[in-house]
Amino acid sequence: MITIAYVGFGVSVREYHIPYVEQDERVKVKYVFRREEDISQNAAYEPFYPEIIFTTDFAQILQDDEVDLVVVSAPDPFHVPYAKEILNAGKHALIEKPFSKTAEEAREVFALAKEKGLICMPNQNRRFDADFLALREVLESGKVGELVRLESHYDYFKENGWYDHLGTLYNLGVHTIDQVISLLGMPDDTHFDVRSIHHPGVGDDYYDLEFYYGNAKASVNTSMCVLIDYPRFTLHGAKGSFTLPPVIHNSGKKKEVGRHVISQEPAPEERWGTLVYKNEAGETVTEKVPVGCAHYEKIYDSLIGAIERGEEKCVKDEEVVKVLEILEEATKLAIS
Repeated sequence: MITIAYVGFGVSVREYHIPYVEQDERVKVKYVFRREEDISQNAAYEPFYPEIIFTTDFAQILQDDEVDLVVVSAPDPFHVPYAKEILNAGKHALIEKPFSKTAEEAREVFALAKEKGLICMPNQNRRFDADFLALREVLESGKVGELVRLESHYDYFKENGWYDHLGTLYNLGVHTIDQVISLLGMPDDTHFDVRSIHHPGVGDDYYDLEFYYGNAKASVNTSMCVLIDYPRFTLHGAKGSFTLPPVIHNSGKKKEVGRHVISQEPAPEERWGTLVYKNEAGETVTEKVPVGCAHYEKIYDSLIGAIERGEEKCVKDEEVVKVLEILEEATKLAIS
């Protein structure tokens, strides 16, 4: 059994971590650590988790021999310091995105993990989004033929732009870039168009990142100036095309205080993808592609396999470093 402690008790831990492991017999959630100054933000949720020990003493977690894995879901600047402290205490670590601000910091953390014989990985859980899994299934089916073009859009309409000084790249691009790299591998070449529309020189709120794979091109796009629906994914191949409806934003919506329960229901039919391709007889075939549910538990499946059986991590160190190199290079364009 893997015993877990969480650092932080925000939406991410409550909705994207605990609900996906609490029914897993291989996992025990023992602690949640939060700083004194952060307690009031989410205190109303604590009574709904009577089995968890809530603490403001980080040392208590690190000194508990039962704890195997510490999951960091704290503000971005704390990711690397916490990761190093956790590894130096002899615990495995799962770090929220962005793993670090720079590729060099990531290399340092991975080197420390290797030195200690421990597992450290970022929580790139959007590899297991329902719509992305549907996209992967279509591409791997071969029905669209050889890849020609892939577009990934994650857009908003925000009159004041993005709220965080790091901008959309480090908050959203860290996931959507990782999705492309996990699907297609390391690109042969890249081209970046990054801008600060609302707050020039402060943080990016528009980007169009192009990744080239031989004759194929994948683009990752986000803008704060999109007020009409744009497909979440558009895929074109030598034999057909595939598209998925736009993302539905839930951020900012008021939610009832309580224990979050995940849905295992597939997406309604209007959220399914549309696949059009030529079959072997040369006929045009149109299919609706079901979109299931997210499987964020796969991150923990991978961690458990790596910790207990020495299996390869689903998010490889070199992929993390590459994503951060892209983020660093692209961000310079917006702040230059």
